[in-house]
Amino acid sequence: MRSFIRHQQLLSISIGILFVLSLTAFVFTESSYKVIEQASVWVRNYFGHFYLYLGLGCVLLLVAFALSPLGKLKLGKAEEKPEHSLWAWISMLYSAGMGAGILLRAVQEPVFMQQNPPFKASWEPEILALEFTFYQWGFTAWAFYGLFAMVVGYALFVRQKRVSVSASIEDVIHNKAARKGIDVMTIITTVFGLIAAVGLGTAQITGGLNHLGDDSYGLATTLLLATLISSLAFISVWKGVNKGIKIISKINIVITLILLLFVFLTSDMGAILLSFVTATGRYLLDFIPMSIAYGNYDPGLEFLTDWTFYYWAFWLAWAPFTGIFIARISRGRTLRQLLLGVMIIPSIGTFFWFSVFGTSAFQIIEGWGQYQGEFGNVFSSIFVFFENYPLATGLNIITIVLLISFLVTSVDSAVFVLSMFTDRGSQKPRKQHRLIWSVFVLMATLALIVLGYARPEIDVLVAAQKLLIITSLPFSLFMVVMTLVFLHSITFGKHQG
Repeated sequence: MRSFIRHQQLLSISIGILFVLSLTAFVFTESSYKVIEQASVWVRNYFGHFYLYLGLGCVLLLVAFALSPLGKLKLGKAEEKPEHSLWAWISMLYSAGMGAGILLRAVQEPVFMQQNPPFKASWEPEILALEFTFYQWGFTAWAFYGLFAMVVGYALFVRQKRVSVSASIEDVIHNKAARKGIDVMTIITTVFGLIAAVGLGTAQITGGLNHLGDDSYGLATTLLLATLISSLAFISVWKGVNKGIKIISKINIVITLILLLFVFLTSDMGAILLSFVTATGRYLLDFIPMSIAYGNYDPGLEFLTDWTFYYWAFWLAWAPFTGIFIARISRGRTLRQLLLGVMIIPSIGTFFWFSVFGTSAFQIIEGWGQYQGEFGNVFSSIFVFFENYPLATGLNIITIVLLISFLVTSVDSAVFVLSMFTDRGSQKPRKQHRLIWSVFVLMATLALIVLGYARPEIDVLVAAQKLLIITSLPFSLFMVVMTLVFLHSITFGKHQG
């Protein structure tokens, strides 16, 4: 194994840097937390509005591209059919791109927006709450993913380049060290994003178990859950895309739809449909002024910093990994199918999800007569919500299973992408790489959880999330360069390798 790692330079460098950063965080925990906190606030304060304009630019660019003649360009040979069915494709990209996040925020975020309106509006606060939630989970997030998917997919299947972020700019940046630095940065961001996601997910599952059984599940349970998730993800990624990742992703979406339909059918369906249509219409109408926080649509710097800037930084940090995974599963599709499919289908599904849970939560609060923060905890809000429905215990168990399953697909798809990176851009990375990254991600996650319990005065999981905000800055700047290079290549270059 040592010989294997020595001959894999990118793998060795990445793991070495990750080890040093992790060791620093453990030895100098408090100082590291302060640096991360200060740096993340600095990024959001000074680059937050740049993120807003970048997000709007990505949406407009992708729509223009999809509707232009270049949208007919196929990722692969002209006669190739899509490698995966539409159902399988949507299942995989949604599980990788958002997954457990919609469970974390299903109730908590719409209710927060209702209780704390982002800006003054003449329409109902419930519609405004859903509209702003749609904005933070809608077209812009998927446009960040779609841009990377388009650029990497074009490089991979049209120009026959290797799987990596740096491959998108290697025609203009010839310095190997600079290109390797971009790939290392991508790997580090992906790993920290993964361990933060698994850490938060296991915390919510532990909270759900405590809520269900009124028991004090703690560190041992959380560590066991993280090990279970990583082990299932390893089995999935070992089997590959078709025999592992695709199957679990399909299961995720089926369970999600069952949960969604149950809540929809046992709630006020008319009110939900009206809210969905009205809030979606407002979102489309207000999309551009909201995207640049213009005039009356400006929630203020503090609100933007806590919510929109944070979300945009988070989506940007996840864009390289998620975009590359989407590109990898999009062979045989045209750019138009890729871009419109990535932006529209998962966005509409997410809008309906938040409409069902948000509208139902608003009605529950109205029935209570007053709200005392029952849905304020991001980890327990959905479990509190289900107390108001028949078969609450069953719904909570399904939610816990779904959380585990979504986390598995986040980990297995990320490990697959990491393995592609370090196995010299291979579309089918060797199993040694999948094993190494699976083990490393598990060890890092367990260490993060232990550190969180050992230092309760410091929110370690939030620190890991804020670290993504810092790493999103170089990616946002790189995205501009990458896009310009891509536009030049596809406009003036030959559409072949």
